Amino acid sequence: MDSPAYSFHKQNNMVYLKLCLILFMGCVPDTTNLCSNQFLATPTIIPYRLDPSHITSPFQTLSLDGYLSFDNNHHTAKDFGNIYHFQPSAVLYPKSVSDISCIIKLIFEMGSGSELTVAARGHGHSLQGQAQAHRGIVINMESLKGSPEMQVHIGKRPYVDVSGGELWINILHETLKHGLAPKSWTDYLHLTVGGTLSNAGISGQAFRHGPQINNVYQLEVVTAMIAGKGDIITCSGKKNADLFYAVLGGLGQFGIITKARISLQSAPKMVKWIRVLYSDFSLFSKDQELLISSANSFDYIEGFVIINRTGLLNSWRSSFNPKDPIQASQFNSDGKTLYCLEMAKYYNPEETDVMDQRTEILLSGLQYIPSTLFMSEVSFVNFLDRVHLSERKLREKGLWEVPHPWINLLIPKSKIHEFAEEVFGNILTDNINGPILMYPVNKTKWNNNTSLVTPDEDVFYLVAFLSSVVPSSTGTDGFDKILTLNRRILQYSASANLGIKQYLPHYRTQGEWRTHFGSRWKVFLQRKSSYDPLAILAPGQRIFKKAVPIL
Repeated sequence: MDSPAYSFHKQNNMVYLKLCLILFMGCVPDTTNLCSNQFLATPTIIPYRLDPSHITSPFQTLSLDGYLSFDNNHHTAKDFGNIYHFQPSAVLYPKSVSDISCIIKLIFEMGSGSELTVAARGHGHSLQGQAQAHRGIVINMESLKGSPEMQVHIGKRPYVDVSGGELWINILHETLKHGLAPKSWTDYLHLTVGGTLSNAGISGQAFRHGPQINNVYQLEVVTAMIAGKGDIITCSGKKNADLFYAVLGGLGQFGIITKARISLQSAPKMVKWIRVLYSDFSLFSKDQELLISSANSFDYIEGFVIINRTGLLNSWRSSFNPKDPIQASQFNSDGKTLYCLEMAKYYNPEETDVMDQRTEILLSGLQYIPSTLFMSEVSFVNFLDRVHLSERKLREKGLWEVPHPWINLLIPKSKIHEFAEEVFGNILTDNINGPILMYPVNKTKWNNNTSLVTPDEDVFYLVAFLSSVVPSSTGTDGFDKILTLNRRILQYSASANLGIKQYLPHYRTQGEWRTHFGSRWKVFLQRKSSYDPLAILAPGQRIFKKAVPIL
């Protein structure tokens, strides 16, 4: 049986035609350059001095549990990327899901004659202004934290019900009280559930469990479709399945996630954390692919590319212990391109001996440089929350709230050597100011029904260039130099025809978005016409532009 939204779609072809019109109008150049895929030479700030009567009057009749703020909302025009800054007209601080529903319903009823759009903002970790709404309404999803309270359900298939505005770090602490934890994570846990599920949520567990969007049983979503106009819809793989899969990885285009039911498993207490180095990329990638294909492997597998890093192993000693201290002290990383394989094995204290034996067996089959084996034993919480420690150090130095012109690529296994040879051999001649991640995942663990787009191979690599700009620098860690490198990498990726897809994508034109989605663009378009035909939601993604009446 078709979902209600698809039945509506079949009966109203005019909605689809209207969306086609939006497509053609969506990337007409304007002074705000909302469709730009090119990183700007300097951060863009678009101020907006609103006329209070223009925006407040339509909302005066609303009965909200929370409230709307029309002043001092500059923080919502800033995100972790710190490159785009678009001011909203107002910010909603909801105390209930019905608050979100009321706002969307009212804006829908105002029609295409109103420029108002809606963006859901979590912890503000977007990179390119994706959670901003120029002259629109930003919804502060963290206001929903604890509404309702997290509910952990134990049994054969344990799960936790959480708000879309809840942080993953809070979910970790709450579920651990029951000896449970989610299966799949991101490297940084101070992100909201709705934010990561609207993208994918990828980390070193993805080779085994898939991304976070593969570990969700059910969602509660507020849509902007004509049939509902702000209806609160519960969906899953069996109920309203098209909406469920559309929203997962859907970049916020089809609805606002207000609640999620997250799959859980038994949580370990400890983690054996391991790092080794390679100087040969072929051996590095071969070992990574071996590990992710093994039935009895590590629980977490990631990798890094390290270029010309002085005293690399000495910097590890603050967190890891070398297997052979003498050999490790003699290793020289200067002037070299090295590849770090990072692995983790979960265990409980009473399983230490068995875990050590299994770890030795796994390591014996790898071809790393023997003198670079470093290991550490940490708590499960400290391992998962490891990036937060770096955040605190950077905040103390004033280096956290700087521009982060990151690029994240998904690269087919068959093309990873070609990519590595060009990028790490010719384009990047020195280390960037930030980590370069590189690790493979198994596509068989990913659900192809979601909106997420991945390369057309069973194994592909995540390669992420996570640069941070040093303020006022004119060197390689300066804004302009980083942007130049990013452009060269993106241009090569496009021109070499390697079948690469962007993760956390950001494009300039409708044609680029069509290319990104490929054969799945038609489905994406149909879903948009069903669930948000006026293009009200997530304008910061710059995929669609709200329709303007034709006179």
